[in-house]
Amino acid sequence: MFAILRGPTTAAHLFRSEKILTKQTANIYSKPPKDKIGPGQTLFTMSVFAVTLLGPAGWILHHLPEYRRRPR
Repeated sequence: MFAILRGPTTAAHLFRSEKILTKQTANIYSKPPKDKIGPGQTLFTMSVFAVTLLGPAGWILHHLPEYRRRPR
């Protein structure tokens, strides 16, 4: 139905879309990792993610009474 509404497609358009579709490749590797990641590195990484994600929300919640007292 949409092909009828779009109008006739040209051959150049078909070849261009084919090139775009063939350039996409998946980055999936089936080999095990080269370096083992220890528990210390894992703990450090998880704590950095937690602080990065929860820090701003905690800051806003901690200062919420101050934000309410400010005049608009």
